[in-house]
Amino acid sequence: MYKTIQEEAYEANMQLPKLGLVLFTFGNVSAVDRDRAVFAIKPSGVAYDDLKPDDIVIVDYDARVVSGKMRPSSDTKTHALLYKTWADIGGITHTHSTYAVAWAQAGRDIPIFGTTHADHTHHDIPCAPVLTDEMIQGDYEHETGHQIIGCFREKGISHREVEMVLLQNHGPFVWGKDAAKSVYNAAVLEEVARMAHLTLQINADTAVLKDTLRRKHFERKHGENAYYGQGC
Repeated sequence: MYKTIQEEAYEANMQLPKLGLVLFTFGNVSAVDRDRAVFAIKPSGVAYDDLKPDDIVIVDYDARVVSGKMRPSSDTKTHALLYKTWADIGGITHTHSTYAVAWAQAGRDIPIFGTTHADHTHHDIPCAPVLTDEMIQGDYEHETGHQIIGCFREKGISHREVEMVLLQNHGPFVWGKDAAKSVYNAAVLEEVARMAHLTLQINADTAVLKDTLRRKHFERKHGENAYYGQGC
């Protein structure tokens, strides 16, 4: 019954070590089935070399297990709240990739310095502030989702325009139209984070990309009159 999203989630999860985005059992990817109001997610603490499609756990938007013998990822409640709140996303990836985590640990948005960044979003990549003690001591993973959503609301940013976020002292959460696109966005985020770090090492006073150039690069790829690629 859930084989399609199990396979989708499995294939997406297996891309994480191939892309160098995870070590050991770090990270997770989920894939949603909107018709059934469930999503498939990696089981907690299972090494990627040992992971099989049948191991992928099916849960609902309240993070209750619907199908599967294993415990789902410890981040399941965060995924659940994002799916419940943002009804147009189809996949979510969470990693502890090195450069993205470094920016998260520094508590800094990733500034938009160049066109590689602007090809994917014309905003800085936001870093949501660290959770309060009450949030940490309460329903931590659920509150993590609220912190991400609250960050976008406070900054006036659409999750459609910026498909990635850092959580201070934690790491990145990334989404997309499906699980594969969320992994793609996670890889892009890591590379943009690395480029931004190197840029500041070379010149700590580097100015951010001017607005006309950032919008040009974003619009030519994602705008109404986009002309990047081969179209349909």
